[in-house]
Amino acid sequence: MPTLHLAELTQANRPAQLPLLSSLADILATSQAVTHLMVRGSLAHGTADRLSDVDFVVGVHDAQLPAFVRALDDLMSIEAGALLPGWRDTIVADLGGVGMVFLVPDDGTLHQIDLYLVPATRIPRLRATVATASILDRRPSPAGPEAVLTAERFATEFLARPRTCTELLIEHLVLAVLLHKRIKRGQRFVAYSEWHRLHTATKDLIKAALAPASRFWGWYQLREEIAVTPIGRACLGDLDAAISGPAVPLAGDVDAAIARVLALVERACPEALDGLGDPIAAYRTYQELV
Repeated sequence: MPTLHLAELTQANRPAQLPLLSSLADILATSQAVTHLMVRGSLAHGTADRLSDVDFVVGVHDAQLPAFVRALDDLMSIEAGALLPGWRDTIVADLGGVGMVFLVPDDGTLHQIDLYLVPATRIPRLRATVATASILDRRPSPAGPEAVLTAERFATEFLARPRTCTELLIEHLVLAVLLHKRIKRGQRFVAYSEWHRLHTATKDLIKAALAPASRFWGWYQLREEIAVTPIGRACLGDLDAAISGPAVPLAGDVDAAIARVLALVERACPEALDGLGDPIAAYRTYQELV
């Protein structure tokens, strides 16, 4: 087991999330594919509060990045106890890798775990532009041009792949966790942005379920494509209810949105719930939706 250098981070900042951060670092560092572990965000800056997420940059050998990302759901579920498969983060800035968000219970609280996985060859450039606290720094073996190209191609294709109904449902659940934090902190502008993202995820979910071969971009031609069946009209009714709400939500608005989208999934794409019954029940308990 490699030595993880948590002393400086602990000295500067003793967040409540430190035991969880340490446990996750141990899990990630066990893989020989991992070359670097860095903490970023409020935990790295010493400004974390009890709602702060655990935000890692994970350097991975270029040639092993595709296999590591594909194995990540199992790793986080089995070793870290993540409730749901990871959400492909669409909010994080493009730093040459891929972002994944997991929801991990710890000490009675559901924590947001942000993992940004980046090829090891990009770590020097990332460090030059992003403030991080390093807790693991292995010297990677040299990566040849083919390995670098493999990692770059994988990241591009991974981010471009259309999302499934299950992935879009998980996006709703993760965004709801983010929104509850924004509301508790009074971050109205950020809550507005993430509320719009949640509505967009609802639109994308409806299109993925009922018009997967749509030729139209974004919000165009929804009624013409979707409202041709009773299920489609009911789904557009849900979407209309969503966008008719407040511009900046309250906690009750977020809870209602999750209840509405779960009903929408049951109606339009129930297969998206396969294997997620118990995780969603646990999620609702942590979010106090029941």
